[in-house]
Amino acid sequence: MKDWKHPLLRSRMEHFRIGILLVLGITCIGLLAGAGVQPQVRGTAAGSQPLTGLTVALDPGHGGYDGGARAHDSGIWEKEINLQIALAVEKELTARGAQVTLTRREDICLAPGDTATKARKRADLKARTDLAQAAGADVFLSIHLNEYRSRSESGPQVFYQQGGEAGRLLAGALQEALVAGLKPAKVRKAMAGDYFVLRSPIPSALVECGFLSNAAEEKLLLDPVYHARIAAALADGLTEYRQLLQRVDP
Repeated sequence: MKDWKHPLLRSRMEHFRIGILLVLGITCIGLLAGAGVQPQVRGTAAGSQPLTGLTVALDPGHGGYDGGARAHDSGIWEKEINLQIALAVEKELTARGAQVTLTRREDICLAPGDTATKARKRADLKARTDLAQAAGADVFLSIHLNEYRSRSESGPQVFYQQGGEAGRLLAGALQEALVAGLKPAKVRKAMAGDYFVLRSPIPSALVECGFLSNAAEEKLLLDPVYHARIAAALADGLTEYRQLLQRVDP
């Protein structure tokens, strides 16, 4: 009888067993592939997107009687461009897995009445935040365009409600993403302010996408291609925001 405890024979037997296992493994994979079954890789989720599970409320600022700022050269009202940008953002966020709710999809005011009063404006703003809460939104973004008496001012800027830590984190992530994605001539930082539309328990940010009073930036803000770039940047910012939250509260 051969001595199976001999080192040389033990080594040969180990190699033989490994070879058999490899052949069986390759055969199984081939059979699964032929049946249309893909082997799963641990740690990955098929079809998952970076914003899956996130509900976003998008608010195209102004609307109806309230036109907002007006472009100096083209004469287009801010309310029109806000809506176009918001629709582009909705498309991008949806493509990345988010659920999106818009406060308006047409040129309307959200408060009843036919006169421009402070009370009606306040009711309109409250209706927007109420819609966001009713949708169970995780974040609320109000889309706007800026204006200034000096036509040299330019660049996107994000605002958050003063004293709101969640809003500050959100605005910071969005600001950095807009700078990285749009590469504006003037780089701005996220800033705190006191805005009724941001007085909400939902982490909120007011996104000024650029200056209609700046000739060069006005042209960009009228371009659907630029709208898509804004949308991609905001989606990147929301992705970073989610990652920041996971690091802060794993």
